[in-house]
Amino acid sequence: MIVNEEAVKKILEEVKPAKLVAATKYVDVHEIEKLEEFGVTCFGENRVQAFLEKYEKYHGNGEFQFIGTLQPNKVKYIIDKVTLIHAVDRYSLLKEIEKQAAKRDLEMPVLIQVNIAKEESKHGFEVEEIDEVFNSLKDYPHVKVRGLMMMAPHIESSETEKYFKMTQELLQRLQKDYPMYQLDQLSMGMSNDYQEALKHGSTMIRIGSALFK
Repeated sequence: MIVNEEAVKKILEEVKPAKLVAATKYVDVHEIEKLEEFGVTCFGENRVQAFLEKYEKYHGNGEFQFIGTLQPNKVKYIIDKVTLIHAVDRYSLLKEIEKQAAKRDLEMPVLIQVNIAKEESKHGFEVEEIDEVFNSLKDYPHVKVRGLMMMAPHIESSETEKYFKMTQELLQRLQKDYPMYQLDQLSMGMSNDYQEALKHGSTMIRIGSALFK
């Protein structure tokens, strides 16, 4: 895949003031540096081993975030290399992030993944579990929760929009109920549905294929 300069610049403008997180799972460091050349400053990786190989070769000024499903036993490899972990989807992962962040005396920003559409094929906490999760955060002082992440179902955009709205409303409710946390991030929207996500308060759009040709 080759970076599409025209598409990158168009999407960067379209998503403002939200942040474009370029999903770089399938591209090498050369293409990541091309993205940076065209104005992208944040890169989202899905696979730990591939990310570590790119990280060693990368010499730009951008930041890396981890946007894929993360196994607890892989946390130690990325904890000091990414600026945000998007998909915290279970307690064992929260526990391991706390353990590894404490070891390095750092605070790790994360997003709680919510399975808003209750899809069996998707990871994430159920909406009904979210308060339990937030009430447990006091046990993880090195984990800095910044908001929510969701993946919309692959359905018609008119139907998808209701799930973005539900996630936005959930975050707004959590902001009121848990003012002790800086909940200002909503990671939702991908190449096929980011316009709908933007209408409902997304602050981070994870786009891959639309940036390439």
